Amino acid sequence: MSKLNLKIPPVALGLIALILMLLLNRWLPLYRLDFTLQAGLSVCTIGLGAWVALLAVIAFVRLGTTVDPRNPDKAGQLVVMGIYRYSRNPMYLGILLMLLGIAIYLGTLSAVIVVVFFAAHIDCYQIQPEEQALEAKFGSSYREYALRVRRWI
Repeated sequence: MSKLNLKIPPVALGLIALILMLLLNRWLPLYRLDFTLQAGLSVCTIGLGAWVALLAVIAFVRLGTTVDPRNPDKAGQLVVMGIYRYSRNPMYLGILLMLLGIAIYLGTLSAVIVVVFFAAHIDCYQIQPEEQALEAKFGSSYREYALRVRRWI
């Protein structure tokens, strides 16, 4: 198991990615792209991401289980209702969409590259270890859920 597994809260990783996007946009803006509906698409993408993440948190709160992803073995229940019928990781998807919306607004390839690295990092060091812990805790219930619902979308 990697030392990075489940160590940094995904929200903190999202903030780090945001800061990196802003810094790269300022100091190393690779390939700029501007288009007519850029601001509108950006706002819609950020809003969608916030909505998806909020729905995910609401599902956890309704079931009274922890939203802290650093200790998946402390999960009280397997959440499979609401937005979790469509994505096994809507909180991460929400953060990813918000970052993508900001990248669209910034309009630079360097910002998009940060979003790609964020997704890869979350997938490798957060989602995969979480899934292992959830399978160990919930067994066949989790395996059946994982077969029905995609990891991201």
